Amino acid sequence: MKKTRTISFGAIALLSAPGVSTQLAAQTAHHHYKLIEIPTLGGPQSFVNGGGGLTQILDNQGTFTGCADTSIPDLNFPNSNPQAAPPDPLIYHAIQWKNDVLTDLGALPGASSSCSFWISENGLIAGVSETNVIDPFLGWPAARAVLWKEGKIIDLGTLGGNESFVVGGVNDRGQVVGSATNAIPDPFSGYGTQLRGFLWQKGVMQDLGTLGGPDVLTTAVNNRGQIVGYGSTNSILNPITGGLTTDPFLWEDGKMIDLGTLGGTFGGAGLINNQGQIAGQSNLAGDLVTRGFFWDRGVLTDLGSFGGDVVEVFWLNELGEVFGTAEYPGNVTRHAFRWKKGDMTDLGTLYAECSSDVTGSTAYGANSKSQVVGSSWCDDLAAAAFLWEDGEPMVDLNALITPASNIQLVFGLTINDGEEIAGVGFLPNGDSRDFVLIPCDDNHPGVEGCDYSLVEESATATGSAMPTTTTVKPKLPPDAIRQLMQAGARRPNPWYRGFGAQPPK
Repeated sequence: MKKTRTISFGAIALLSAPGVSTQLAAQTAHHHYKLIEIPTLGGPQSFVNGGGGLTQILDNQGTFTGCADTSIPDLNFPNSNPQAAPPDPLIYHAIQWKNDVLTDLGALPGASSSCSFWISENGLIAGVSETNVIDPFLGWPAARAVLWKEGKIIDLGTLGGNESFVVGGVNDRGQVVGSATNAIPDPFSGYGTQLRGFLWQKGVMQDLGTLGGPDVLTTAVNNRGQIVGYGSTNSILNPITGGLTTDPFLWEDGKMIDLGTLGGTFGGAGLINNQGQIAGQSNLAGDLVTRGFFWDRGVLTDLGSFGGDVVEVFWLNELGEVFGTAEYPGNVTRHAFRWKKGDMTDLGTLYAECSSDVTGSTAYGANSKSQVVGSSWCDDLAAAAFLWEDGEPMVDLNALITPASNIQLVFGLTINDGEEIAGVGFLPNGDSRDFVLIPCDDNHPGVEGCDYSLVEESATATGSAMPTTTTVKPKLPPDAIRQLMQAGARRPNPWYRGFGAQPPK
């Protein structure tokens, strides 16, 4: 399955407070998981640059890729390049975790940071590395799209400008897609020169062309070599959005096809699966409402809504199911959803009894079995990673990990077809940690650290895998929770932005 990438994710935490309960109806027993906290490279944090369909961080063989702090100070901080990851006072590098071995993937020459975004099923890893050259327009170290292959880092170059980055990933054929600047001045891209989508293969970077305007952002590629993204159609600022008119596109056989919008002047394709089905987002006419869309064989379909103004799309699986989050009337509460063959299902929330109106959930990833992972929150009071399976209530993953740990799992970002889960959690001091969960089930026998009796014991004792109500103790003071939450948990989907302006909320 092929999905989108983001420019920045950030340290986000929404942890629990006293009196906040997770409501769970009686349900079939869920297996427990062995928790693996991905180590750092000597610094305080490990993290993921993106979320859900914005990254592919876990393949079906259980290999994980992410980013981790070293102990080396970043002399450019706070002017670090945000295309790699959020500004960090320490140098961080892309990492690979495989068979309990952590590998530092390194960066381009110089004291620079790097971060991975994508791992293909045959082990290719794509991402971004800073360089030791300062971008004269932006004032921070220039970034380069890179590919890690057979233990070596490959600089993919640019289209004649200063910057390139992977927003689209790498497929099993070794084709890497992203965006790069050229040398033509441009006031709209935010980079000083035009931003174009690229396809890199066999050492050559190809400009994908445009939809008539100056800029293109490429977001995903499938194993057939089909590429999606969005591009400006002219160079005229829209008085409502403040940006350029922008349409989603499909690129195949050397041609860029405009997919149109749902009536508004901003739309973007973010995901494509191996069947050639596409999902993304579009404004409706008037540009005050944003909806998700599904495109299949020339037909563009509005996913619908829960009555609010914004629907955000984060995942598309090989079954043609679309996942994300949608607002309810009032645009305060939002719930995770699954769209399947014309029906949008509300996946619920872990915090039905939250004392605040600001509650919600977001689905970030799903596998081919329609198992869904994401994050649910209660204002700035509580948050937890969740698992949702068809026909069952949402389950807090923190209640399914063994042995006990002081990490709070906050974001479930990816679940592979082996039902292994990867995401981001937080320690009591607020430091972030990547994690991988391995099921303690019949398909994963003999996993060291698994207690295979827990499912049977809990099911026998309560008739379900968990008690009907669980309370998670707070691990961060409220002010710290609030600050981390505001850094990104309720912001708009970061890949969904016009050139020159953020679509209105």
